Amino acid sequence: MARYKRKRVLIAIAIVLLLLVSAALAGCGALGGKNNGTTPGGQQGQQVSEQKSSLAVYYVKTTEDDAYLVREVHQLPFTNEPARAALEELINTSPVIPGAARVLPQATKIKGINIKDGLATVDFSKEVLNANVGASGEALGIQSIVNTLTEFPEIKKVSFTVEGKTDEAMDWWGHVGLYEQPFSRDLSNVNEPAIWVNSPKPGQKVASPLEVSGSARVFEATVNIRLVDNTGKMIAEGFTTASEGAPGRGDFKYSLNFNATSPGQGELEVYWTSPKDGKELDKVSVPVNW
Repeated sequence: MARYKRKRVLIAIAIVLLLLVSAALAGCGALGGKNNGTTPGGQQGQQVSEQKSSLAVYYVKTTEDDAYLVREVHQLPFTNEPARAALEELINTSPVIPGAARVLPQATKIKGINIKDGLATVDFSKEVLNANVGASGEALGIQSIVNTLTEFPEIKKVSFTVEGKTDEAMDWWGHVGLYEQPFSRDLSNVNEPAIWVNSPKPGQKVASPLEVSGSARVFEATVNIRLVDNTGKMIAEGFTTASEGAPGRGDFKYSLNFNATSPGQGELEVYWTSPKDGKELDKVSVPVNW
């Protein structure tokens, strides 16, 4: 009996020691996480730093017959100052669309951006005045800045200063002045792409009705909308009319009702059809989940 009791005591001691060792290891792990960034909090911080921001920027494209604006969406590291990041992208990064070009001189510095009551006032360094793009390019260049900034809902109008002043920059690039500022958003000269989608965002989880919005420059303003699953099977389709047809550009909105019996993923397709042969043109595909 005494031998049996001793055995039970030894087992109890072993269990206690095992629990103490486990607790000590857990404590070391927690302390190590605090110092070397391996805690869940540290991992979350790393994920935030790896996030990307989708920012739209507008460049100028000149052809033999015309000059107009093009819109591109660039993926940039996450920032708490997206308006500044978008302008710096406009200054420093060459466009992807063939034939498009930067207007702002690359030596230009952004000395400050003040956003208040819907008005963004941008203070540039004096190098901004060194652009040499001709009268049409100057007007479009100003509008490229304005359209880039008014992509942000909190910005409705834009004004410029140079080195904190307006009087020395009233003639701006020589042909176009700042006398009519603040400037408002104007997409009438944005020819490429023909269609873009503002909502939903890529990878967004959606539900019925799916609210679709964007901008289109298409024949008779007719915009076709279709939701397909990841096998290409159509779930729902519809069409709407933009506020203006080509050669003008108009906004569109549409509520697409769909019935999905189980969670899944697919693509929202937005396009227009050729009146000649019914071919689907300028299709934009946005990946979504439901």
